[in-house]
Amino acid sequence: MPSTLLIRATTGILAEMLLLATGCQRFRPPDSLEGVNLNWQLSPQPPHEGQATVTVDLTGQDKKPVTGATVHIKGNMSHPGMKPVFGEGKEVSPGRYQAPLEFTMGGDWFLLIDVKLADGRRMSKQVDVPGVQGE
Repeated sequence: MPSTLLIRATTGILAEMLLLATGCQRFRPPDSLEGVNLNWQLSPQPPHEGQATVTVDLTGQDKKPVTGATVHIKGNMSHPGMKPVFGEGKEVSPGRYQAPLEFTMGGDWFLLIDVKLADGRRMSKQVDVPGVQGE
């Protein structure tokens, strides 16, 4: 009897964990949206410690600019323990968004580009920025 009880308890816990895990995935924005292209650039190149600019270009399938979006950038180092940095994108021309970002030290970074379109749809893209040069 105790083994049957243990199996049921373990099965129940695993089922709850699976539901929680799949539920969390549902709320994460997709890394692409049908009909929307996201291209990005980082300057200066090569990247170095200090001020940088992330440029995000959003276009539709018809190659027309996607305007009125909100763009947020979060930068993290690839190793734990470092405080993230943030940048807010500003639409500098139709479909082109620029965000200032400060690399606080040299090393390997990654950026999370979070986009909310004017119609409410969201997407995010993670990009690696290896080898940011220190001073």
